This record gives sequence, structure tokens and C-alpha cells, in this order.
Amino acid sequence: MKLFANKILLADGWASEQTLTIEHGVITDITAGYLDGAERANGVVIPGMVNCHSHAFQRAFAGFSEQGSEGQDSFWTWRNIMYKFLGQLTSEDAQVIARQLYIEMLKMGYTRVAEFHYLHHDIDGQNHEKLATMAEAIFAAAKQSGIGLTLLPVLYRFSGFGPQAATDGQKRFINSVEQFNDLVSDCFKLAQLQPNCNVGIAPHSLRAVDKNSLLAAVEHVRALDAQAPIHIHIAEQQKEVDDCLAHYGQRPVQWLLDNADLDQYWCLIHATHIDEEERKGIIASQAIAGICPTTEANLGDGIFPTDEFLMEHGTFAIGSDSHISVNPIEELRWLEYAQRLSKQQRAMLATSEQKSVGLNLWQKAAAGGAQSTNSNTGALALGKQADLLVLDDSQLRLFAHDDKHLLDSLIFASQRNMVLDVMVNGSWVIRDSEHALEQVSADSFAKLLVKLSA
Repeated sequence: MKLFANKILLADGWASEQTLTIEHGVITDITAGYLDGAERANGVVIPGMVNCHSHAFQRAFAGFSEQGSEGQDSFWTWRNIMYKFLGQLTSEDAQVIARQLYIEMLKMGYTRVAEFHYLHHDIDGQNHEKLATMAEAIFAAAKQSGIGLTLLPVLYRFSGFGPQAATDGQKRFINSVEQFNDLVSDCFKLAQLQPNCNVGIAPHSLRAVDKNSLLAAVEHVRALDAQAPIHIHIAEQQKEVDDCLAHYGQRPVQWLLDNADLDQYWCLIHATHIDEEERKGIIASQAIAGICPTTEANLGDGIFPTDEFLMEHGTFAIGSDSHISVNPIEELRWLEYAQRLSKQQRAMLATSEQKSVGLNLWQKAAAGGAQSTNSNTGALALGKQADLLVLDDSQLRLFAHDDKHLLDSLIFASQRNMVLDVMVNGSWVIRDSEHALEQVSADSFAKLLVKLSA
């Protein structure tokens, strides 16, 4: 197919009147001017965003945990509520939730998601007849929605440093290393049956795995794919840092740097509480920082040192994590605003080379998200997958919309969803702000919520 855009954000900047030729989902040519037979994009075209961190089932939990208890709430009390909630979910329920979530992601501009998948077993914590039953639900939801998927089966062994035995609330997560590696192998086979999918792993956190299990899981997945993404929760909460210091005598990120061969395919999720040495170590290793600003704010985690990290040329990606928000624009807005509030300055995440905060954040987050998923996405350029958004001109014209201001208006000024059309891997999945399964999915999801809240 051919797609003509009056205005388009290419890898090297804004361009006018360009035609993309797309074959088998990939951009094979970019030509100045209109080519006969090309479809005309109905607005400004920009690259799609990658969501580097998702727990799909938590979308059904959004809104259930905002009841206060006299200032005693924290990440840890939220987690206990979440454990009770997920005890009800079947594989069919998980598919209904994930499909609804992925449609919502597409409508807001995410074109690929890294699913940090740790709900493995049945309601009683027993193995399904097929190890990958719950993973199959995620693959099916991605296929139905049309979103690109990087599935990250989670290795979860323990409830805390020590190691401490898993709790009853964690029984659906737990695998031996051998069983986990079998699950990963099964997921690789499933990914081969579905386009635009790949598989990595996610050792849950240093409190949930020990050194031997971590390294064994990494060795197994790297034997299957030397470039497989590896994601891990790290240093999200100060208590986690304190517990790691007490057990290992090192801060979490420093321990990881010293004990695992981090590279550009590792993504450190949150990394909220890091010191200068750890920050520089992440950058030197070429690992990605996976930042989830709305969830980190909702859970009271803290603020990642994004300003210093970017000044030192660190790579970051954004994720919606618990899905208290499913909006890449809000994630990027919070990313910048948290820095402004902590430093009492403005336009913190601009650079001397790119003075537009919005443009700088969108391009860097898209590229970092592509790296975090080892996917051929993140920019509109020759040889890249055609994952793109068409923004609504009728709304953009109400804000500053020349090239240097357009992404700033999108991220900081607009309050309505500007995404009109969405293409993933060369196929339209959102047209005129609607998904073909939108109503069916919403009805099924709403019915499920009634059951879960009973």
C-alpha cells in the first residue's frame, strides 16, 4: 500500500508532502510528493508509541484501591489488595481484560506493548494442563486487538530477600526455574504462530529471585534468542533498597550491575531510587530505564532522576504498568512535570539540540521503547515497521501547530484524544477513532467488572 501525508514526523525530523510505500508491514520507500493510488492520511502522521511495561490484568483493578486508611496506605498495602483481587481471575477473564486494555492502548497511540506476564497458574495456584494457558490468553488478546506484542513471562520464586517463602497471594505466580524455562520455550513456539510478536523474560525483582535462578533463566532465554528482551522491576520502593542492602550489602541496581551482564536488551523498570554511581552504571551498560510516571505517582514510589539521566545520554522508555492511566501523552507529561516540580524549573527535558520538550520526549520514548522490546519500530524510516498514528487536524488547529510546537501542544496543551487513525505493522487497526471490536470488548469487560466487584 501507499500512504500520503501532508505533514509527517520522519526519523530525521518533520517533512511535508511525503508518500510512504509499505510492503509486508515495512516501509520500503519514502518519496517526496503524491504518488498515484496512494491513500491520503487525514491528518499529521507520527510514529506510534511503545508501552514498555504492562500488567494487563491490573486494568480491571484500576479504581478499586483508592480508598484511604488514615495515611497508612503504601505500595505494600496496595499490593495486598491486588493479590486478593486477582485470586478470582480465570484465563477467559484474563483474555477479556487484556483485549479491552489493548484496544484502549491503540486508541491512545500505543502500537506495541511489553507484557510483564506473571499470572501463570489457575485460581488455586495449580498448574494448568498446558503451562502456557494464561500466556495463550495474552497472545489471543493481542491478535484480536491488533497490537504488537512482546511477551515477557515472569520468573517469580520468593516473597522477599532471604529467600523468603512465597505467600498464599503469590501462589499463581510461582515456578521452579526448570518449569519456568519450559514455559518460556512454549511461549517462543506460540510467538512463531502469530505475526508481530516476540518473547523475552522478566525476572520479577531481586526480592523474588536469587542469583542462581536469575542467571539460569537468562542463560535459557539467550540460548533461544541472543537478543531477547530482559526486563526486571528494580529499586521501585525505598523499602526494597533497604532490604537489598540488609541482605546483599549492596543497593539493588549496583548488585545487578555487578552480577548480571547487562546490555542494550535489558530494561530496568522503575529504578526510582538510584544513586549517581548506579545511574552512570545503567548508562554505561546501555540498558534502558523503563519509567512509568502515572503508576509511580499513584503508588507513591518516587521520582526517577530523568533530567540527569538524559543529560548523560541515558535511554528510556515509558510504560503504563498498573493502567491507572492508559495514555502515552499523560506519561510523558508527568515525566516532565515531575522534574519541574522537584527542580522548580521549566522545560527540563529539552536539549540544546532539540528545544521542543514534546518532540524530544516522543522521539526518545518511541526509540527507547523499540529497543526495550527488540522490535523494528520507534521511528518512521526506510526498513522500519509501519507503526504510525494519524492525528486529528481539526483538533490540532486549535493549538500552536507549526513544526516546532506541534508535539508540545499534543503533550502539554491538548486535553482531548488527538489520535484519529492507527496503523500497526502496515494494517489499520483504528479508523476514525474506533476499533472494530470496541463495543463487543467494552460490553464483555463491563460485565466482567460486575462479577469481580460482587
